[in-house]
Amino acid sequence: MDLKLFGEVFVTLLVITDPPGMMPIFLALTGPLAARDRHRAAWQAVALALGVIVVFAVAGQTLLDYLHVDLPALQAAGGLLLVLVALELLTGKSDDPQQQTTSNIALVPLGTPLLAGPGAIVATMLFVQQADGVADYTSIATAIIAVMAAVWIVLRFSGGIVKVLRPGGIEVLTRIAGLLLAAIAVQLIADAVAAFVTAYIHPS
Repeated sequence: MDLKLFGEVFVTLLVITDPPGMMPIFLALTGPLAARDRHRAAWQAVALALGVIVVFAVAGQTLLDYLHVDLPALQAAGGLLLVLVALELLTGKSDDPQQQTTSNIALVPLGTPLLAGPGAIVATMLFVQQADGVADYTSIATAIIAVMAAVWIVLRFSGGIVKVLRPGGIEVLTRIAGLLLAAIAVQLIADAVAAFVTAYIHPS
């Protein structure tokens, strides 16, 4: 195994997934849920993110080529999904635990596009394309699993914060998370638009 490549992949994906930054969003979405459901949402989100990243690592470029989809389009789609979630958080529609289920929260937006978003997908695809030999592929796979394990640990043990914040704190955190998600969504869409302009209007 190539330890240098492992370090590069691990650090890159860890920065992109940003476990500390994910925590307020995770708590805002799962705060009303019971501890058991919150724990389930954590591992379901990580499992889905791992599956999505592995699929795109193995067959991402082939899949996008077959569907005639460019990476900026995937990025814009992720941004639009986050806009919808951000609006729910900002308007308080997601505060009612009866209106949300654990699996839905784990799938969207936690599993994708937050954890397995365009950034993580593109980074993984690039590492795989540059890999040469079994050692490189092993390093990349190990790094991906290590990052997902780190994310799961952060989300799994974030429940203690819920007890400290209590309902009032969770409500404030929900609004803040909504603003953060809205900003992330706008940035994703803006980057996608810029990529389309560069590719189709001002090609190099």
